Amino acid sequence: MAEYMTTKEASEKWDITERRINVLCKEGRIPGAYKENKRWVIPMNAVKPADKRLKGEHGVSLSEKKVTVKSGKKLPLPIGISDYRKASDEYYYVDKTLLIRDVIDERPLVSLFTRPRRFGKTLNMDMLRVFFERTEEDTSVYFRDKKIWACGKEYQKYQGKYPVIFVTFKDVKCEDWETAYDLIYKVLRNEFERHSELLSSDKISLYEKKYLTGLLQGEANENDVALAFLNLSRMLHIHYGTAPIIIIDEYDTPIQQGHVRGYYDKVIDFMRTLFSGGLKDNQHLSYGFLTGILRVAKESIFSGLNNIKVNSVLDNRYSEYFGFTPEEVQKMAEYYGASEKYDELCEWYDGYRFGKTEIFNPWSVIGYFNNECIPRAFWQSTGSNDIIGEVLGNATTETYEKLESLMQGKSFITRIDTGVIYPQLQNNQSSIYSFLLVTGYLKAVTNDQPFGDDYMCEVALPNKEISYVYSKEILSKFENVIPPSIANAIQEAIYTMDIPKLQNKLENFLMQTISFHDAANETFYHGLVLGLCAILDNQYNITSNREAGNGRFDIQMLPLNKKLPGILIELKAGKECTERKLNELAETALKQINDRRYLVEMGAQGVKDIIQYGIAFSGKSARVRAEIKSLHI
Repeated sequence: MAEYMTTKEASEKWDITERRINVLCKEGRIPGAYKENKRWVIPMNAVKPADKRLKGEHGVSLSEKKVTVKSGKKLPLPIGISDYRKASDEYYYVDKTLLIRDVIDERPLVSLFTRPRRFGKTLNMDMLRVFFERTEEDTSVYFRDKKIWACGKEYQKYQGKYPVIFVTFKDVKCEDWETAYDLIYKVLRNEFERHSELLSSDKISLYEKKYLTGLLQGEANENDVALAFLNLSRMLHIHYGTAPIIIIDEYDTPIQQGHVRGYYDKVIDFMRTLFSGGLKDNQHLSYGFLTGILRVAKESIFSGLNNIKVNSVLDNRYSEYFGFTPEEVQKMAEYYGASEKYDELCEWYDGYRFGKTEIFNPWSVIGYFNNECIPRAFWQSTGSNDIIGEVLGNATTETYEKLESLMQGKSFITRIDTGVIYPQLQNNQSSIYSFLLVTGYLKAVTNDQPFGDDYMCEVALPNKEISYVYSKEILSKFENVIPPSIANAIQEAIYTMDIPKLQNKLENFLMQTISFHDAANETFYHGLVLGLCAILDNQYNITSNREAGNGRFDIQMLPLNKKLPGILIELKAGKECTERKLNELAETALKQINDRRYLVEMGAQGVKDIIQYGIAFSGKSARVRAEIKSLHI
């Protein structure tokens, strides 16, 4: 009968840690090893696996990487890679390791980084984990050619010295609290299993081992699970003699889902206990790091946690470490042989300001190079916009007009609260701008802080990509204002130059909705038509209120395929107009397109046929005039 040994016995025999042996068993690198009662047992005659430390668990060594570079073969782009070891060792990596230096210099006990989605939060948190975490593998190899290592021994001495608790809640997007709680439990249980060396530790009490075993076997109650960070940090501190680091990525995803799906109070109560246990007055904590989109400070989720340092999009601290700086993008463009594309990159993906640092959207820059340098709104489909839809669904006319003005390239000053909380989004219309800023749909052109934690900011759209995303993701959220069936019918009429149908559909739509906009004026109608055009954005580049010819057109739809017709729309509005006056306004609008030569810009870009619309509104009435101009030479 085959003989087996425990992980502790294998640790003593092979002179490596139990934790490392658990990892090797999980990866299938010890033939014959299997789990028995949640613990690995190993054949007595098993051979110690070969040491891959110099090569890394992901297969490409630093020397191989250098050979790749010398051969002229370009490193692949890190599309969707959030594993630091893999990203830094196998792909083109933009070095953000000086974040480690700044954290060590500042020594904050708990840091919260709030940034929009897809700006490198998870990758940076995994970088911190790999740098600080105590493992059998020599993880210094992932930093020896990075900026942090060049800072000297003062910083190198921190590498690999701490036990680390690392969890991410990015996938906790559930319809109800029961399902969300079950998934949170599984996330925490997986992290406990990663530290299963504690089960055989002679420094951990039987009571603590019983708690650990119960949680691993799915027998812990909700109160025990809510104390997971506190209990695990204490056990790791006792076992290793060094207080651990706790890293919580995307901490606010379950909170957002709770708000949208109706279990907000339950998730807040649970998370408050979970985070407070691990981060508030915890003597078993060396550092704590959290990431999210919103600060959620006023939720009292961090109640009494006075040692937390919040790093928002308006703070200078750590501003260059999330997203790409202009210098980093220029270097990347040069590496991939696309230096001449830098201006286009700026137009589409630059424009963010974190603190005083100019920032590019990293997800979109990588997507641009991967798409043969053809610009697209890569950021558009990377996350849910349920909250935006909820807020804009109840937007006032004033809010609508301000958002529409952004599409015209304008800016405005508004009060910004970076601690905006989810319930405020329903009750306070002004909070919409705070939410749009912290989630990446606005940039702060300037900001002052005269009101304690609040700012007075001049806000605008960052770039062309967000202008596109705005029209697709935000204007299209006005579904209670613009039903999809009506929008599609109006768009079809515009595209086919069916004037009777267009006029009829516009009036039917106004009959249903104008009561919600008692103060309707030309700006309202402008935003209305712009929103109706938004869905055609996959075939047209839609711009508003831009200079062309001898004036500024209202709406221009430039076809991406020059075989399609271009569309120019000029709008007029009057109050209590007679039938005759309304027809005259429509004729005036159409005549203005010709008189001011608005079609010159599209003609210069190779568009051969242009449909011109003059549309006049008065209350619930609309009149349309149209003609087509051929620019064939």
